[in-house]
Amino acid sequence: MENTRILDVALRKLGIEELNAMQKCAVEHCRDNNSMVLLSPTGSGKTLAYLLPMLERLDAAAGAVQAVIIVPSRELAKQISEVWRPMNAAFRMVALYGGRPMHEELALLQNSSPCVVVGTPGRLIDHLTKGAFSTELCKLLVIDEFDKCLEMGFCDEMQQLLGLLPDVVSRFLLSATDCDEIPEFAGAEDIKRLDFRGSDDNPTGRMSFYKVTTVHEERLQALYNLLCAVADEPAIVFCNFRETVEEVRSFLAKNRLVVSAYHGALEQKDRELALYRFSSGCANILVSTDLAARGLDIKDVRHVIHYQRPMTNEVFTHRNGRTARWDAGGAIYMIAFHNHDLPDFVPEDIKEFKLPKKLTLPEIPSWMALYIGKGKRDKISRGDIAGFLMKKAQLRREDVGAIALFERYAYVAVKRSAAREAIKLLNGEKIKGLKTVVEPVRG
Repeated sequence: MENTRILDVALRKLGIEELNAMQKCAVEHCRDNNSMVLLSPTGSGKTLAYLLPMLERLDAAAGAVQAVIIVPSRELAKQISEVWRPMNAAFRMVALYGGRPMHEELALLQNSSPCVVVGTPGRLIDHLTKGAFSTELCKLLVIDEFDKCLEMGFCDEMQQLLGLLPDVVSRFLLSATDCDEIPEFAGAEDIKRLDFRGSDDNPTGRMSFYKVTTVHEERLQALYNLLCAVADEPAIVFCNFRETVEEVRSFLAKNRLVVSAYHGALEQKDRELALYRFSSGCANILVSTDLAARGLDIKDVRHVIHYQRPMTNEVFTHRNGRTARWDAGGAIYMIAFHNHDLPDFVPEDIKEFKLPKKLTLPEIPSWMALYIGKGKRDKISRGDIAGFLMKKAQLRREDVGAIALFERYAYVAVKRSAAREAIKLLNGEKIKGLKTVVEPVRG
């Protein structure tokens, strides 16, 4: 009864009425078993499938870390902490990842006394070898996207990290794709597998597959034509290389499309901005390497475009998983070449997408991103920012969109029709008594 109450409260705070079949099975399995290996398609809700049973196992009075979640990217670490935050205020979670100073994370660990830590392998090793938090009460280990975390090249790091967690007795391993072999040090030999990849909830059934056939020299134009046909709805364009991402972004921007670029060579601040502009509706196209193929849960992505063909079936699966999430549908497009076969993992019955004879430039997004030069370190909250905009810039509530709050600054989406006047009215104004800069974000 107590378990049911804890889950009901968490789901109510998240605004979720009912778990899907996979999530219900995972929760019930974890109540009767210490560990699980869960395989389920991208977008099916795996994060909740392990956070909810984790929530049932925590003791708020313990005052120490009781669970560690290992993830392959900082974006996934941040996303998990955002899902966790509203679930239950009694259990604090801290996210640890590269791209920000260690001393800030050390202060966070010391001041918040987290029950759960989520982080990337390298950063977790850094903290554990420095004794930043005790693992004595850490009994639960989660490896999210375990196929990525345990692949060749990361095994030595993962083996070192798991060796620093000697008291773990329960393991949750999760992914959309399986490993050929899970290393022995992961301790998954005798763990029951819950495999939902072929279930009725598989989002592949909600995806439509298309190809756009062209010649290599005209593929940029073919991509542009396709985006003109679909990009009034959010679309992600996947490339294999950083240089290609920049080439595509430059071409599309010169042709008056509103685009964000995302890849590993960007500074952390620029990566955060790229994702913010896309997820907030300030840009309707995201061009990315496979860095965006995992761990990002961006709502309402309707189209995934493979500008360059994925290297493997696993990459194809994870790219496609950025659309058709939860109960939504989505469309997948391959840029194909005449007289070139598509990879075996592409559906055989893929249809040719018929481009309209007359191209129409997509509408400019109705939202515009503004930069505000104050953040968490200034004791500024999202509510403070919304109030500042409505009071000082005379904006209506519906004119203020998504707010992203960082340590030293914030971004806020404002209706484009009201943004220019808002910037004028905010010139020289103070937020919570602090003078700040408010200016449009240059994409």
